[in-house]
Amino acid sequence: MAMFNRIAKRYDLLNHVLSFGIDRRWRAKATREVGEQAARVLDVACGTGDFSLALLRRGAREVVGMDISENMLEVARVKARKRGVPEERVTFLAGDAEATGLPGASFDAVTVAFGVRNFERLERSVREFYRVLRPGGRLVILEFAVPRRFPVRGVYRFYFTRVLPFVGGLISGDRAAYSYLPASVYAFPSGERFLAILRAGGFVSPVARSLTFGIVVLYSARKPAREEGASD
Repeated sequence: MAMFNRIAKRYDLLNHVLSFGIDRRWRAKATREVGEQAARVLDVACGTGDFSLALLRRGAREVVGMDISENMLEVARVKARKRGVPEERVTFLAGDAEATGLPGASFDAVTVAFGVRNFERLERSVREFYRVLRPGGRLVILEFAVPRRFPVRGVYRFYFTRVLPFVGGLISGDRAAYSYLPASVYAFPSGERFLAILRAGGFVSPVARSLTFGIVVLYSARKPAREEGASD
């Protein structure tokens, strides 16, 4: 938590600079995956609120953004106020992905943009997402991945392990935070391994879609509707 609190004020700038602005397109694809029918959305690991606010622009009636970093959340709250977003449409709460404390079956969609790799106990978080989703609700996750194809893999590895920590440290003043990023991406069980975790958590129809040469993956899955598997 301390690491994210330290970099909160520079977090948005670094996201845009280090991704060459492509992060906006990734978020736009994810909001389309959520769809306009998701009236109430829980955005976990919301950080400074960029994705939460994008969900509102896409059509969500209400978004609850949750993060463990209070400094990140304060940036998100200020951002929402400056943009004139009504308080009843977006709420930013401190909370844990493993135990949100929110009522069960209360959200049409749960989203995580570039934060799922930081969860200590991934399986518990997935089960919590399942619990708070309404039957038929959708889970949408954006996360970094390691490209498989040559030469993208080599270029990515050099940028991610050499350039990104240097530039990120220069701008944020915290090189350790941007050395952690590539380490966490390499440790994350991406692709089919993550889809298996979603299935084990009760989700159906899990899909992984690679974006931008495989450096990001868009995951989606669904909580079964009540009538699925129900007896007559």
